Formats: sequence, C-alpha cells, structure tokens
Amino acid sequence: MIEKLVVEKGAEPYAMTERVLSECRDRLVSDPGEARADDLDKGTLRLVSFPGEFLKPCPGTKSYICCGYYILNVGTNCPLDCSYCILQAYFNQPSLRVFANLEQELEKVGSFLDHNAGRIFRLGTGEFTDSLALDCYAGWTGFLPDFIRERRNALLEFKTKTERIEGLLSTKVRDRIVVSWSINSSFIASREEHGAPGVRKRLEAARACQREGFVVGFHLDPIIHHPQWEKHYLKTIEMMARMIDPTRVIWISLGCFRFMPQLKPLIRKRHPGSRILDGEFVPGLDGKMRYFKPMRVELYRFVKKKLDEWCADLGLYLCMESDEVWHRALGWSPGDSEGLRHYLDGRAVKFFPELEPAETWDGLAIP
Repeated sequence: MIEKLVVEKGAEPYAMTERVLSECRDRLVSDPGEARADDLDKGTLRLVSFPGEFLKPCPGTKSYICCGYYILNVGTNCPLDCSYCILQAYFNQPSLRVFANLEQELEKVGSFLDHNAGRIFRLGTGEFTDSLALDCYAGWTGFLPDFIRERRNALLEFKTKTERIEGLLSTKVRDRIVVSWSINSSFIASREEHGAPGVRKRLEAARACQREGFVVGFHLDPIIHHPQWEKHYLKTIEMMARMIDPTRVIWISLGCFRFMPQLKPLIRKRHPGSRILDGEFVPGLDGKMRYFKPMRVELYRFVKKKLDEWCADLGLYLCMESDEVWHRALGWSPGDSEGLRHYLDGRAVKFFPELEPAETWDGLAIP
C-alpha cells in the first residue's frame, strides 16, 4: 500500500514516527519532490506534527439535523479511492497524512473531556481518513482505547470500510469502543468504492468483532440511486441479517448521496466510468447537491422498512436531513440537533451503562 514514507520536519521525535519507521524504513525518502495540488498521491505516507486542534465538533449545518458527533483528528486523506469521497475536494494537501504528535496531544483532549463531565461525548476518527486502513502503521488501536477507558463520559467510534481489525482484536479494551462499517449495495461497492473489500468481507469483519465482544455500528451512507437499487440494497440487508447479531448493533445511520459542487469535475476527471452523477440533483440548504426530496424519502423508507423487518431496534437515524424528511421517511423526528444528540447518547448508555453523564433528558419520546 505505502510506496514512499516522508517524515516532515518536526515529526521526528515522536513514538509514532519510530513505529512507522520500523515498518517502512525501506520506503523512507528524504526528498519527495514537488507534488501537484491535483495529485492525491495515495502511495505516499507523510508523518506530520500537526499544529491544530485534535478535537472538534462535526461542523454540520443549522439547516439540517446533526448528531452532535466530535471528530478526533488523527490524520487526513484515505488510501481507499471511492469515487464519491468528499476528501477529493476537501483537502488541498496531497499524500496520506498521519499526525505523529497525536499521543502527546491527547492530554489536551482529555482535559477538555474532563472539564465537560456533564455530557456524553461520541468521538470518531473516521471523518478525514479511514479509522483502520492505516492502523497497521500508525497503531491508533494500540493507545486510543486505553485513552477512552480513562474517560467515563466518552466513547470512541472506529469507522472503516476495511477488514483491518487485527489491532482492535489484540487490545483488551471493549468498554465504550464502537467499531462501525460504511456499507453499501454490492453493486455500488464493486463499481465505486475502489480499493475497499466487498460488502461480505466487511460484514465478516464486523461479525468477528462482535464475537470478540465489540459493539458495532453501520453507516449506509451514501445511499445511491442506481439501476434496480431496491434489489441490490435488499441483498445487503439480507446479508446483514444472516451475519450480524442485531442486539449488538448500537446504531445505523442513513444518508443519501450529496456532494459539494466542486467535487463534480473531480469525479468526472478521476473516475470517468462512474455513474453516480447520473440523474438530477438540486442545491440543498447547505449548498451541497442532493437528490430531490421525494427521491430521498423513497430511498430512506425502503431501507428502513427492510431493516425493521430484520430488527426494530437498530438505532436508525438520518445524517444531515431536515425535520420534515425525518417525519416522512422514518415516521418520527428528534426535532432538532439537540434532540438527535440525546437520542444517540441514550443508545450509548444502553450499550455502555458505565457511561456517566451528569445530565438527564426527558423531553424526547424515543420510538
């Protein structure tokens, strides 16, 4: 996977750098040369001393209901090459970038969590990179679970499309760790999610994690309208029903394909065979291009119905949708972002009773 390793100035003294060098010293280059801004360069791993904030709330938008997630920033860019990936347009720095100073900066993250002990924090590492695809180099699963174990008001979600679970299975920590997979129809996975294992292999990895005591989640996002989409998504859900224990599924998010306008030419250029831009899209309230509302509702209703037939208690929620779409698609709504946050916090407490929030929430009737 990694063809070249670059250790940028300032990243030399960290333990993570030593770990990566022990795996990739033969690929270390001192002068990587100039990289073009439009070259994602997924074969080069850069170790960086990141000067910014390591913990930030998911930006969301006031126009749609957001889940109140917090992003633990471990690196940027992803070795997978999904045609729809927003990271193609989001970052202007090429290469896979791993933040070598993460372990040292966790003290600041922990201080923030400790000073806000009155609420639950759902943290995730899979927003700007895949949570596990580079774990064999960076070793995130070797220290992040222990960090979370010390904070009783936080859980950590590893979100991935891979089957790289070796590091997770070797750790002894299970409390307040969620392992989640982004899944799709096999039709979309095989044509648009380049470099990722197929849906069955992802579910096999999820089943292995469940058997080892982990709580798992799933993200059916982006749901993409494609020929015979009902048949293809039904096959994925039927596969889940055969392979996964629903009583150990904390949540499943649903989100339809949406994209920033500047992503369209990049998809056309980098993935000329992709069909995900076929059809009509309209600008959403957040400026992203979306399917028409009736189409989104239709997609959500179908997936919800089939998931409910498998199990009625899967913690379904919509990602970045309006109160109206919630009601029309799922038959209920948390009302606003605060309501959705409390709903998912409630799911977290159900699966991890050791979570100790100081606040209570009585204002939401959970279906």
